[in-house]
Amino acid sequence: MYLASDNTGPVHPQVMQALTEANEGYVHGYGNDVHTEAAKSALRDLFEAPDAEVFLMPGGTASNALALGTLVQPYQAVYCSGLAHIHVDECGAPEFYTGGAKLVGVCEGDKVTPEALTKALAFWNTGDVHQFDRGALSLTNTTERGNIYTLDELTALATLAHENGLFVHFDGARFANACAMLGCTPAEMSWKAGADVAVFGGTKNGCMGVEAVIFFDPEKARGLPFRRMRSGHLLSKHRYLAAQMNGYLKDGLWLELAQKANGTCARLVDGLRALDVKVLTDTPANLLYFEMPLRAHDAVQAAGAMYYDMRTADAQPEDMTRGRLVVDWALEHAHVDEFLQKLKAAL
Repeated sequence: MYLASDNTGPVHPQVMQALTEANEGYVHGYGNDVHTEAAKSALRDLFEAPDAEVFLMPGGTASNALALGTLVQPYQAVYCSGLAHIHVDECGAPEFYTGGAKLVGVCEGDKVTPEALTKALAFWNTGDVHQFDRGALSLTNTTERGNIYTLDELTALATLAHENGLFVHFDGARFANACAMLGCTPAEMSWKAGADVAVFGGTKNGCMGVEAVIFFDPEKARGLPFRRMRSGHLLSKHRYLAAQMNGYLKDGLWLELAQKANGTCARLVDGLRALDVKVLTDTPANLLYFEMPLRAHDAVQAAGAMYYDMRTADAQPEDMTRGRLVVDWALEHAHVDEFLQKLKAAL
């Protein structure tokens, strides 16, 4: 009953097989190999972007921070939600790799709205040298609370951003889960919606550790190869990143795994609601937040369920306390059903 994070699940056998096949013999390092070229070509095809510049990274923090560092100047601002991963979970990496750009949380929740962005842009007076200049808008789909931006929402925000001189960055740690929920193509959820750069995550959806940073205009990507090297994120044995991505993309595995995780999560949501447990995530993909008495959290965790609860230090047994549940590609329906049975007993 492991529902704590999709970072902790196993690597899919197809990805492991691709790593094994790439492990034969000798090839050039630092991305100068056939495996990397194959991965770049496959990603360009997947995103319908033949001229895109593609960079493989070992993790999401480096992907986001270096992408923003390439687009944004130190004296500019990056607008995002108040719960954005770049804002609350990356230890200042975006600020570090941009040379000091300011992160501006435009709303308290996980989804930026045009109204909130407009208000934030009005507050920071562009052209006044005492304030930060406009740099970029960063959006996350699937969001950090498990919700989904629709294509219309993404397009409206990207259009507003571009009209106001901002670049648009899409954080896609759970990009595949959002695509699966929307029933759209990666192109439709990236450059066709207005993204200048998108991160296509693999680590949370069956890979060992690989993300792709995709710049749809090559001119905007000119500084990233140097930033990646300077920051220590250009791996010498780069083929092992590429091999993962090749295995992940083969025969549409990336989408298949996301659909499986989303479907299992939908079963979980139905079960929680049947128990009258309040689900706080409006449009859950493979991640949700919920709320129930602290005593129920204690009881179900004592029965073997593993997930995060957000209790405060002074919480009492009957206090309503939030928790987070995450479903990965490998979680079976039987494990969800067992969790729901334990939860029913706890309630």
